[in-house]
Amino acid sequence: MKPMRCAIWTVLLTCFVATTYAQESTEVIFYKSHEPKKQNAPFSDVVQAGNMYFLAGQIGMDQKTRTLVEGGIQAETEQAIKNIEDVLDQHSLTLDNVVKCTVILSDISDFAAFNEVYTQFFTKKPARTTFAASGLAANAHIEIDVIAVK
Repeated sequence: MKPMRCAIWTVLLTCFVATTYAQESTEVIFYKSHEPKKQNAPFSDVVQAGNMYFLAGQIGMDQKTRTLVEGGIQAETEQAIKNIEDVLDQHSLTLDNVVKCTVILSDISDFAAFNEVYTQFFTKKPARTTFAASGLAANAHIEIDVIAVK
């Protein structure tokens, strides 16, 4: 009788766990850009999976003029972060919700200058990966993407 009770409890527990997991399964939502000129882009500005938000990379482009801001790495860093703030705001998030940043510099020797600006915005110190790569979009000096949690 005891093995039978154990089997029944195992089945019931498995059903409970499976039902709970199914109810908590994460819906994935792909958001187009709020910018009219990026509506036909072949990627999403933001992908939401549960309470996590994955933002596409942002460069130091002025969204009104669609040109890179002048002033080099520090000006582009500031603009890229402001662009991130704008996208986060569309989803009722702020930089304080950011838990991970990926930073791509066109020249690793810009690291210190970039970091001076970055630390003014990201006071909670999210996890970060920084590396250099050539050929960024629009000949940008920097691109930043983030993951945020609501």
